[in-house]
Amino acid sequence: MKVRLVLILAVATAAIALIAAGCGGGDDSSGSDPAAVAPPKSPVFIDVSVRPEGTLQSNIEALAKNVAGIDNLGELIVSEIEDSALSSGEDFDYAKEVEPWLGEKAGISLQEYDGNDFAGYAVAIPSTDTGATQDFIDKQSADEVAEEGSYEGSDFKVEEDDTTIGVVGDFLVIAEDEKSFKAAVDAGDGESLADVDAYNSAVGAAPSESLANVFVDIGGLIEESGGTVDPEAQQFLESAGIEPKEATALASVVPGSDQIEIDFSTNAAGDNPPTGDASQLLGSLPGGSFAAFSSAEFGERLGEAIDRLDEVGIPGEIQPNELKDVMKAAGIDLEKIGGSIGDVALFAQGNTEQNLTGAVVLETTSSKEATNTVSNIGLLLRATGTPGVTAISGKATGFSIRSPELGDQPLVVAAQGEKIAISYGLAASAQALSAGTSATLAENPAFKAAGEALGDVPISGFVAGPAALALIENLIPAEDLAELEEAKPFLDKVGYAAIGAGSSGDLATAKLIVGFTE
Repeated sequence: MKVRLVLILAVATAAIALIAAGCGGGDDSSGSDPAAVAPPKSPVFIDVSVRPEGTLQSNIEALAKNVAGIDNLGELIVSEIEDSALSSGEDFDYAKEVEPWLGEKAGISLQEYDGNDFAGYAVAIPSTDTGATQDFIDKQSADEVAEEGSYEGSDFKVEEDDTTIGVVGDFLVIAEDEKSFKAAVDAGDGESLADVDAYNSAVGAAPSESLANVFVDIGGLIEESGGTVDPEAQQFLESAGIEPKEATALASVVPGSDQIEIDFSTNAAGDNPPTGDASQLLGSLPGGSFAAFSSAEFGERLGEAIDRLDEVGIPGEIQPNELKDVMKAAGIDLEKIGGSIGDVALFAQGNTEQNLTGAVVLETTSSKEATNTVSNIGLLLRATGTPGVTAISGKATGFSIRSPELGDQPLVVAAQGEKIAISYGLAASAQALSAGTSATLAENPAFKAAGEALGDVPISGFVAGPAALALIENLIPAEDLAELEEAKPFLDKVGYAAIGAGSSGDLATAKLIVGFTE
C-alpha cells in the first residue's frame, strides 16, 4: 500500500501552505472546518490554509522570492514530491490526482499526551470531491495488500505500520492508527473540537490574514498527562487569578512580503494581563546592542510576587507572613523597593566570547530611591560577610563583587539618576547609565524598522540580525561551521527580530516579527 506517499502529501500540503502558492484546489472549494473531525479533548490542533488567495497568496510569493530567490516555490515543492515518488518506483501526478479535489483548510490534531510525548495524530486534508479522493486512495493502494475496514459508515485502509487512511466527511484523514482514525470519525459524527467553547474563543482571536494557527489546550495537556499542579504553585497561580486547567494559547503565522509575523494570545496570564509601554527605556539602551528586551511595570509585578511569597513563606526557612519582617530587620524594605521600581530592560553586546557583555537596567521613581536601594543591598552583602564587595565612586554610586567564579570582570550594581544597572563589568554599567551621551537603540535604523513593523504594539524586544549572526559565527566551533554555512544565505537576509507585548480584553498578547532585507 502506498500510504507512505499519501503521508508525504499531508506533510507537503502544510509545507506548501506555509511557503508557497499557486497550486490551488478545485473550483468548488470546501469551506469545511478541519476541527470538525478533531476529538473535543485534543490538546494540540493546527489548522493550515492549503490554498491561500489574494493578499495572502501574493505575500507568500513575494516572501519566497525575496528570501530564497525562488519564483514559484509551489511548483518546486510539487516537483520534488513527484520526483521522490518516482525514485521510490511510484507513479504520482499531483496536478491530476490531488489538485482537482484539494480544498481550502487542512488540520492536524494531536489527540493524546502522556507528559513526555504526543500520540494519536490525525491529519485532515480537505476535499471538494470525496469520490475523487477515494479514487486517489484506491489507486495508491492498488499494488499492495492492506487491511480494509469500515467504521460508522467510513471505509478505511490500514497499512502494516498501523497508519490508517480513509474519507471522513469532507476530509481525507490520515491517522497514526485505527484508534485515532475512529476518534476522528466519532468527532465528525458527534462532538468535536469545533464545538468546544474554549477552542472557539481562542481561535476567535486569530488575525484574519493568518496562514496557520496552532491551538494549545494547556489544561488539556495537564489532564492528558495525568499530572496535577503542585499545591503551592496552585496557590500562587490562583492568587494571580490564573486557573491553569482552564488555560489555552494560540499562535498564528502571518506572512508579509518582506517579513514573517507570529501572533500569540493566551488567557494564562490571569485576570489582569500585563500592560504598559517600556519602549522608551528600551530605546535608551546602547545602540550597538545585538539584543535588548524590556518589561513594563516590573516593580508592580515584583511587589505582587513579594506579597504572595510573604503570604506562603519559604518552606523550611521562613514561616508565612514573616519574609517582609525578616528582610526589614536586615535593613531592606521589600515593599518600598517594589514600589519604587518601574520598568526594567536588559541588553547584550559584543561579537566574541571575550568582549560579550551586557546589563540589566531598572527605572526607579527618584534618584534618591535608586541610590538608597543600591546602598541597602551593598550593606546587607557586607553585613553577611559576602567576600569581594567593594564600593565604587564617581558619577555612579554602588558596589562591585569580585570572585573567581565570575571570571576577570566583577558583577557591578550601580545607581545614577533614576536608574539602577546590574552588569558584568564596569563598562556595561557606564553605558547603561549614561543614555543619550552616545548612540542609542532609538537611533539604530534596524530598531526603527522593527518598531514600525509592530505598528501600535509597543516594542519590548529587539535582535539585530547581522550583529547576532556575527556573534554566532564567532561562538560556533570551527568543525560545526559547515552546517551554519548552509543556512547563512538565508540568515544573511534577516535584518531584525522584533517582539511586542500587550493585552486584549482578558488575553495576554505578543507579536514576533522577523524582518528580511532584499
